[in-house]
Amino acid sequence: MRALYLVCGGTALIALTLAGLGGWMLSLPAATSTADAPPAPQAEADAILASLKPRTPRRPLVAVVGINDATETTDYLMPTGILRRADVADVVMLATGEGPVQLFPALRVVADATLAEFDRAHPEGADYVIVPAMSRDDDPAALGWLIAQAKKGARIIGVCAGAKVLASAGLLRGKRATTHWYYRREMLKRDPTIEYVADRRMVADGAVATTTGITASMPMMLTLIEAIAGRARANAVAADLGLATWDARHRSDAFQLTRPFAATVLANRLAFWSRERLGVRLEEGFDEVSVALVADAWSRTYRSRGVTYAGSGGAVGSRNGVQIIPDVTSADWPQERRASAAGPPAEVLDRTLAAIKARYGDPTANVVAMQLEYPRSEAE
Repeated sequence: MRALYLVCGGTALIALTLAGLGGWMLSLPAATSTADAPPAPQAEADAILASLKPRTPRRPLVAVVGINDATETTDYLMPTGILRRADVADVVMLATGEGPVQLFPALRVVADATLAEFDRAHPEGADYVIVPAMSRDDDPAALGWLIAQAKKGARIIGVCAGAKVLASAGLLRGKRATTHWYYRREMLKRDPTIEYVADRRMVADGAVATTTGITASMPMMLTLIEAIAGRARANAVAADLGLATWDARHRSDAFQLTRPFAATVLANRLAFWSRERLGVRLEEGFDEVSVALVADAWSRTYRSRGVTYAGSGGAVGSRNGVQIIPDVTSADWPQERRASAAGPPAEVLDRTLAAIKARYGDPTANVVAMQLEYPRSEAE
């Protein structure tokens, strides 16, 4: 699992410890682009909306699929939380097998159903399937199920490195796509017929859509809400999330492996004596998107891990029906090591990055933002 920890499903961390480290680091760029993201033409936005329109007039069914042993935290919970608060579709969280879903780098949740249970209840399939990053891109149960859903007519949305899963399933063959910055080459290696699209946070081609890194699921889900229920409903949900604007614009060359990134990760990993756990309190009705972002961000510092605590050991329910199993049974947590998840998710993320900067320095905050593929300018 350690090699699957740094970014959305994987890392170059092992490479940082190999012989020749100094020469390798010197070969990395010193900085990323600071230029503004180029605008996306309105015609592209219209085409994405058209591709995501519901197939039928009935209320859509959305399935968010994960594997039990390691599915990316925010990729799994953010689409669920955003779509459920919109109340424009029925949203179910699925797992390949029985038991809880262990998310990475943090949190453990209770899925609504297994793939087999979903198939028995909905033999016609889902209208939309959300595919997060997973620790394995070749899980036979997940791949087989995705292929079957696509054949039944589901629109498939790969979030972050979930695009690699889609590539492994053959669902991106000959299509335009994007993915997390770290996994572009790996996605193309899985399927060389894919046409990678730069400078877009989301890309749609036919019945398949993909996004860049973890935080891109926010604009992606808002776009899906707009396709289902109109711009006014999407704007209302965006306001609830704390977002003033959202669209597909992105600056791809602002996200890449650099010398400062590698040096900061290495230094933080070597500082093993200063590890700490930041406690995120779970109370009935908590905001699952805010909790996911906070636990995810603190767990990507290489100095800390976000853990949840509650007064009892049983699962605690969120405002939108997500059941999270606390890591620690405790009614309290040391004040100096608490991580707040109170407030609209976008504001919580900005506040968390500011807290990481204050605690560990700006380079570590940059490392976290880079992994989340989140423009720091949005948080400044």
